[in-house]
Parts: sequence; C-alpha cells; structure tokens
Amino acid sequence: MVLTSVEKMVGLQKRTCGIRNICVLAHVDHGKTTLADCLISSNGIISSRLAGKLRYLDSREDEQIRGITMKSSAISLHFVKGDQEYLINLIDSPGHVDFSSEVSTAVRLCDGCIIVVDAVEGVCPQTQAVLRQAWLENIRPVLVINKIDRLIVELKLTPQEAHMHLKNILEQINAVTGTLFTSKVLEERAEKESESETVSDTVSGDQIYDWSAGLEDTDDSHLYFSPDHGNVVFASAIDGWGFGIEHFAKLYSQKIGIKPAVLMKTLWGDYYLNTKAKKIMKGDQSKGKKPLFVQLVLDNIWSLYEAVMKRDKEKIEKIVTSLGLKIGARESRHADPKVHLNAICSQWLPISDAVLSMVCNKLPSPLDITAERVEKLMCVGARTFDSLPPETQELKSAFLKCSSEETAPVIVFVSKMFAVDAKALPHNKPRPLTQEEIAHRRELAKQRHAQKLAANQGKELSEKPSNDNSSDVTGNTGDTKGEEQQLAAQVENVTLKAMKDEADNKESFVAFARVFSGVVRRGQKIFVLGPKYDPAESLHKLSSQCSPTNDLPSVPHMTCCTLENLYLLMGRELEDLEEVPAGNVLGIGGLQDFVLKSATLSTSPACPPFTPLNFEATPIVRVAVEPKHPSDMPQLVRGMKLLNQADPCVQVLIQETGEHVLVTAGEVHLQRCLDDLKERLEGFAKVQISVSAPIIPFRETITRPPKVDMVNEEIGKQQKVAVIHQTKEDQNKIPEGIQVDSDGLVTISTPNKQATLSVRAMPLPEEVTRLLEENSDLIRTMEQLSTSMNEDKKTHEINQKTLDRIKEFKEKLEQNLQGRRWRNAVDQIWSFGPRKCGPNILLYNFDGYERSVWQCLGNAVKGASKYRDFDNSIVSGFQLATLSGPMCEEPLMGVCFTVEKWEINKIGETLSTSSQDSGEGDVIEHKQSEDTTLTNSCPDEVCSVNEHEDTSQSVPKSSEKISKQKGEVLLADCYGPFSGQLIATMKEACRYALQAKPQRLMAAMYTCEIMATAEVLGRVYAVLSKREGRVLQEEMKEGTDVFIIKAVLPVAESFGFADEIRKRTSGLASPQLVFSHWEIISSDPFWVPTTEEEYLHFGEKADSENQARKYMNAVRKRKGLYVEEKIVEHAEKQRTLSRNK
Repeated sequence: MVLTSVEKMVGLQKRTCGIRNICVLAHVDHGKTTLADCLISSNGIISSRLAGKLRYLDSREDEQIRGITMKSSAISLHFVKGDQEYLINLIDSPGHVDFSSEVSTAVRLCDGCIIVVDAVEGVCPQTQAVLRQAWLENIRPVLVINKIDRLIVELKLTPQEAHMHLKNILEQINAVTGTLFTSKVLEERAEKESESETVSDTVSGDQIYDWSAGLEDTDDSHLYFSPDHGNVVFASAIDGWGFGIEHFAKLYSQKIGIKPAVLMKTLWGDYYLNTKAKKIMKGDQSKGKKPLFVQLVLDNIWSLYEAVMKRDKEKIEKIVTSLGLKIGARESRHADPKVHLNAICSQWLPISDAVLSMVCNKLPSPLDITAERVEKLMCVGARTFDSLPPETQELKSAFLKCSSEETAPVIVFVSKMFAVDAKALPHNKPRPLTQEEIAHRRELAKQRHAQKLAANQGKELSEKPSNDNSSDVTGNTGDTKGEEQQLAAQVENVTLKAMKDEADNKESFVAFARVFSGVVRRGQKIFVLGPKYDPAESLHKLSSQCSPTNDLPSVPHMTCCTLENLYLLMGRELEDLEEVPAGNVLGIGGLQDFVLKSATLSTSPACPPFTPLNFEATPIVRVAVEPKHPSDMPQLVRGMKLLNQADPCVQVLIQETGEHVLVTAGEVHLQRCLDDLKERLEGFAKVQISVSAPIIPFRETITRPPKVDMVNEEIGKQQKVAVIHQTKEDQNKIPEGIQVDSDGLVTISTPNKQATLSVRAMPLPEEVTRLLEENSDLIRTMEQLSTSMNEDKKTHEINQKTLDRIKEFKEKLEQNLQGRRWRNAVDQIWSFGPRKCGPNILLYNFDGYERSVWQCLGNAVKGASKYRDFDNSIVSGFQLATLSGPMCEEPLMGVCFTVEKWEINKIGETLSTSSQDSGEGDVIEHKQSEDTTLTNSCPDEVCSVNEHEDTSQSVPKSSEKISKQKGEVLLADCYGPFSGQLIATMKEACRYALQAKPQRLMAAMYTCEIMATAEVLGRVYAVLSKREGRVLQEEMKEGTDVFIIKAVLPVAESFGFADEIRKRTSGLASPQLVFSHWEIISSDPFWVPTTEEEYLHFGEKADSENQARKYMNAVRKRKGLYVEEKIVEHAEKQRTLSRNK
C-alpha cells in the first residue's frame, strides 16, 4: 500500500530546504535499479519482498528482457528522519556506455548523486566516467559499496580479507576523485598565472618562480569518500541491508561505554580494541590485532550469513532474539536461505534508512547551489559571466535564492523529452466511480434490461400466425426499421471506437525538467529559449520587463508557449499537478512542438540558455533506414522525427544520396532505436522497415614514402621512387595538361587557360591533427569572428578568454610545426577543412597575396590584390576536396595542401582589355567556342582584375576611383563562371596532389575494456585477434581472479563482438566499447606484389587479404563507385577426367 498521498508530496514540494534531487550512477550491473527498488519499497509503492526482482523503474519491455536500464526515470519519495520530513526526487540512470547521454540528462537536474560500486569488481571504466560527469556538473557525490554478500558467498573471504579489499576499493575511488581535483586546481593556477603575467610585465625587478603547484594550500578533505565522514554506506541491495558506521557507533557506545564521536573516528582505520584496558589503541596491523571494523562490524555480519546458510537454527534464534526482531514463520521455513536472510537483515539494518539518511545529511538541498555552478550553467560556449548583459547577471541572485515568491522570475531547464503512451497520462486513466455514479449506472442498466424484455415480447406477438396480410406487412416493416436502427447504432459505435483507439495510440511527449527559480503553473505562458539564443541581442528589441503574454516582435531562437500539463513523476505513473515551486523535478506536457531535445524556459527574456549537456559517448554507428513499402515513406520520416526528439543522443540525417540515416552510440543503442521505430506501441513510425548493414566511417590520409617494403626489406632510393611511381601511374592515368613533379607538386590550369595553380600535399604531424580535432569548436568560433569582421558587422566585444585560447592554440601549432618544411606555416594558414573547421590545413606560399585565419588576433590584412576577389573560390575548392577524397569519397584527415603558385595569365589580360574596348569580344569568342554569356562574362571579370592591377601600378589614386566604379562588376564577377572553374580546378589539383603521395585509409577505433576470469582469457584473445583487435595491456585485479584487458578494436569489426565474446566465454567476460580515435591502416590499399619475396609471401594475386583494400572496396560498392575486381578468376571449363580416358 502506498504510504504517501499526492497531496502530501505537493505540501513537501513547498519546503525547499527539505528537498533532495539525487541520481543513482554506476557501471552497468552494479546494482543501481535494485538499490532504487529498495528505496521505493520503503514508501510502500512496491513490496519489500519484490525489491530487486521487480526492477520497478525499468518500465520498458526490452529493459526487463536484457536486464539493463536504458533510460533515466524519476520517482519522488517521502522520508522522515526524527522530526524532519524530506522529499527525495530520485533519478535512476543507465550504466551501459551506449546510454551515457541519459546520465548527462539526469545529472544536470540533480544537486547530488549516489555512486554505486560493486564490492567484487571495484572501480570500472563507467564508474570513472560517471564520477567525471558528476564532477563536470559540480554536484556532490556519496558512495554505496554494494554486493558485499558476494565477498561472503562467492569469494568466501574472511572478514579480515574483506576489510582489506574494501579499503582498496575506497583508495581506487578516491584516486579517481583526486586526479579530477588536481587537474582543476592546476587549471585555475594556470589561469591565475596568465593574469598575473600581464600585471607583472609592467613591474620591473627580479622574478622568483614559485614551484608549488597550488595543491598544498587547497583543502580537498571534503571531496574524498571515507566512512568516518559519513558519506559511505556498505550494502547488499539484493539482501535488503546496508549500514553507515554511525549506526554501529551508536549501538556500541551504549555497550562499551565509549562516546559515539570517538567510535565514529576509530571504527574505520587501523585501530583496535584493547579489551583489558577498555581502550581503543592505534596500530592494529603492526601488533597483529583485529581492526575495530572487523571485530565489531564484519564479524557479526559474517557469522549471521554462516548461520543462515548452514541452517543453524539455534544460532539464528539466538541472533534474532538478541537483536529483538520478529521473523515470520513463512520466511524462516522457506527453502531458499536467502529469503530468511533478507527477512532478518532488512529489519536489522534496513538499507533505505542508511542510504536516505546519508542523502539527507550529506547532499545539498536546492538552496545550497553554489555560485560557481550557476555561472557555469549561465555561460554558453566561450563567454565569461562578466561579458553577459547586466540584466542577465542579476538573474544569478534568483538562481542562488531558489525562491518561490510571486516576483521571482521563472527559470526551468528541460534536459530531455520522453515519449509516454497517451493511455498512461492522468487525464486518460479510468478513475474510480463515486457512489452516486454507481447508482446512476445501475438505474440505466435496469432500464435497458426492461426495454430488451419488452422488445422480445413484441417480437413473439408479431410472429404469431395472423390471417390479416396487411398486419403481417406492417409487422415486417416495423422489424426492418428496428434492424436498421440497430445497424446504424453499431456502425456509430465502431467508428467512435476506432477514433478513440487512434487517439489512444498516439505518443505524447513529456519534458523531463527542473525548476531553478519561481513557481511554474499550469496554463502559464513562458518563453522557450533555444541553445543559440543570445540575451544581448534580444534585449535591444525587448525590454527586460516584458512578459510572454505581451505581443512581442520576433526574436531569433525564442518562441512563446503555454504549459499545458504539469506532472509529478512517479516511475511508471504520472500524477497531475497545478503548480510546482522552485527546486523540484517535474514533467511538463505539451512542449513537443516547441522543444526538440533540451531547452531553457523562462519568463524573463534576459535569461541565457543553459550550457549544453556534456555527452561522454560519441554517436558513431550509422545505418540507413527505408520502409518496406515506398508508400510508407511519410510515416517513416514522421517516426524518425519523433525518435530524434525522444532520444538525447541519436542523430537523424538525410545524406546527399537521399538515404535516411540513423546515427547511434553503439550496437545496443541502435537496437533500441530500431525497436522504438518498429515495435513500441506499434512504433513511432508504425511501418515495416528494412535496415542496411552498418555504415562504417573511414578517413583518407597520406603518409611519407615507406622505408621498407611489404616483406620488411629496405627499399633503395631509386627502387623506392620507381616502385611508387610505377604503381601510381597504373592506378591513375593522369590526364593531359596536368604536370606532376617527382616530389609531388601538381600544376594544373583552368579550362579557359586564364589561371594556373600549383598545389602540393603533405602529411601533417599526428600531434597537429589531434590538436585540430580537439579545437574544432575554437576554429569554428574563429571563422565566425573573421567573417563578421570581413562583413564589417558590429559584433559584441570579443571575449578576452576566447582570444587567449586562440593565442594558446596558435602557439601550440607553432611548437608542433617546426623545421625547414614548416617555416612560417602557421602564419600562412589560409583555411581549415572540411566545413572550415576540420583536421586539414590549406597554406598559401606565393607572393603578392596575404590573408590570415588569425584576423581576430588583430592580424587583419587590408588592401586589394589581384587575387582578392577569387580567393574564396580556392578555399571552396579545398573544402570540396577535403570533404571527399579520391580513394572512396570519405573525408580527408591530417593533410596539408600548399598552394605554391597561382597565376592569372597575361594573355587573358590583353585579350580581355581589347575586348572591353571594342565592346564586342569577337577574338575571345573565336578562341573559346562557348556560350555567349560565358564569353562575355569571362573576359569582363579577368579584365576588371587586370585593369585594376595595371592602373594600380601606375596611378594609385586613380585605381581607387576605378575600383569604386567597377565595384558592382567585381561583385558580379566573383560569382561568375571563372570562379566556378577555379573551384573545380582547385578540387582536381588537391586530388591529384594527394594521389602523388602514398595514400592510406584511417579506421575509427574503439577502446575496449574486458573483464574476464583467468579460465576464459584465451578465448577472449581468440575473438580479439580474429577481429583485428590489438591488446594494449592486461592487469589482474587485486584480491580477485579477474583480469582487466584493455584493447583497441576497429569499429568496422565491432558488430556482434559483445555477443560473440559472451557466447565464447559462457557469459564470464563482458566488453565495454567506447569510441577513442582514428588510426591509419598500415597496408597500402593499391599495393600489388612486385619482387620474388613478395610473390612468395603473398601469392601472385596478393591472395592474403589486404585489409585496407577490403574496406575501400566495401565503401566504394556501397556508394555505387567503380570497383576494380574480377568476378570470374579462372574461366576454364571444368571437365571430368573419368569421361576422357
């Protein structure tokens, strides 16, 4: 029976100091949902006997089947501690790496979290990831060490060994926290140093360097987990028990007569009890004594388990009576000793009390939100809090107060949207009938019954044989009328039922949100602020006092909506609410047309959008989806839109080929998305779909010429050049008009011979590629700043912090690009690509042109040159070339293109000037047999450029006038046919420059962590080597027989990997795959054997499979490109020898 009514919950929501918003975080299978079940059973929502078996918060069918949580779900619990009442909003989150985006959505809404760690497995990869997510969101963690029963029952450790094991686990967790803390302190110190440097530059005198890292002064004792701080609970959720050491401190203080405060400090650590002196002494290990924790705590639990497992009735009775417990006969006679154990432990050490009292004591209420966290939430991107408008900065006090007054601005953050069956919404549920309604229905039923009886009697009378024909006819007509009426009523019922079913099957979206300030009411009008909304821009148009009810001018990224329904989230149930005060987690209905995945809602237009969520997993697994019947395409598109809205991590794209592509974080995530599309409530799409094989992303790059050949023999200088060029010429028969030097410089002219380009391709050092990838957002910001400067827009003042980051980025590039080949390279960077922010670089290395991507640092280059109007065409050609490489149309990575020559030919100039003088352009028409429009526009633009150049050399003043007069012509010209030819030529030049160097494919790689026992280690290695995996390290967990194997595995080989490992190891090994990096595949995809040794090793046709070629051909086939392969190898006719004797 549910112990707490909705009215009680609503009352508790108004006491902000008694609210705790917490989430449960852990590695997969460490017992989060079981722990949540135990806490829910304390409120009577589920039976305590079912806790751990029911998994109440796993409401989806596939969650129950797989036994893992796939989405974060919330429930509100009531907890009484002494005379204090608390409302605990508990969010259970997934532990599987594919669903780590759900963890991010949960963490943003909370003030604290419970980290659950398995006592046997200890700290796992995902434990570290969730600790990092909690740290990034500035929320306070507490620790539950779960599954301690496994130490007793499975590992059969003694209490002393278990104590050592638990100490090790605590040390591992504190080590992770320590590294996070250290990195933060060092970052802050670096910032302070950079600020002090600017000050100290002005001060003369000797500088003394301070070598201390700043760690000595900062207090970090509150960060670490320690039982004597009261932020650790030891538990076994499946057996229903858990305790913090304060429970035993109180218990033993009465028995031994030592103060609870002393016991709190000494129960954990190297203290022992001197029974003779009745004193607690230090140094248990050196004196070979039992630690206090073992003697007073663990020994008792171990003896209880031993008694119950061995069915020692006398001992059990003795324990039960000494503890003063009442155990029912049903439990004590049960065949499974675990049931008996659960009954004793859950009364003696109830886990819900231990965990919830720790939550209430140690985790902050919404009122205790720190100023640091508020500033972090309010500053999007690279902006600092000080650069926000003053009206926005004033909102900081509203966040910190978290007040529910009428005057307080309403600020709500929606972290995700989730789909709910329309039948589950409170207003669609069948409600219990009142006594009056029951009586009324009884009366109606009686009337209907009476009418039926009367109708039946009428039928019998009419059926009696009568002599009068006319009466017979009238009887029949009456009958048919009655039948018609019945039919009509039936049809009406059917249509009503169909309409009702249609309405029922609809998916409703509920927003998962938290109120940070003010009171949210049903029917309230509110602003919805998108992630790109800028309060500084909108406050020019609107006053900061305006409200969503006024008629307002349109502002980008801001809409206005009405909050239709507010819900209390109760796991699988939703309850209607009229209003929700600040500090609470709630569900909001009716936002599906306004919010895609996450949004900020506010009544004040000065409110900034919250910073985007930190997602740990990168979506990388792609599949193309299409309906079985083409006519169902609109439903599929609608279904994919709904799926995109319902999942925080999924991406839905339409590729250039027209394919609808689903991008997900991993195999399990992909399976769940496809199930949602197909099956769930007849699916989002409600159509049958066919799914392609996974689309695996690759990257193309170039390397330096190899030093050794395929059989590891050194290639001689001449042989090397000969081999490379021979193979290259076989692959790409270079067309006429393109010159390729021996060192890979490609010279190519535009089709109209007006311009000539020379381009060289070089591989970038790995560090530079990595740097470009990590700073893609910064490069994008630089691009935006430089375009706004070029367009002479008045942008808001460039943030100093961003400028510092750009300077630092430039310095790092200069450090990594050193040597003769890279002299002045950083200053000559023309663009990055693809999409102007990718890991490839375009340099210019010719005279008469200057342009810099570092414009925002004040290196703006003004002044016209003959190249100025067409430089964008060169950049566009480079962007196209880097977006799809020559091997299999995949993006390039780690390539630097240098434009070493760009000439606009003199012939073009003279011809074009004469053509402009005569006004006809006959000569050019004769020379280029092209369309008239082309012949007119092409000389015009070249002429305008060249005239400009000639006059500028002779008369500088007149050049300005001419350029002004010709301004309009120039503008038209830089979008004319010549610029298009330049784009195509630049693209071709880049492609040929790339093909002049040894090309390689780059594969996406997963890091793979596998936990396996010693006996299945060989099988794990077999599966890894079969799938091209590479083991990096293996280490054994202390105190267990479990090995942790770290390996890298190509994404292309990862499909079905987890299932295969589980099958081969009978479920004893489970991998965690996380996208890590891109890696060059060492083999050359175009290689063919040439020397005798190579024929010997690889056979005449390179029979042993070339991995790179296999991947390249697979991608080319998928894209419909030409693949060079022989379908029939040996076409000799087969003949049977026995016939031809």
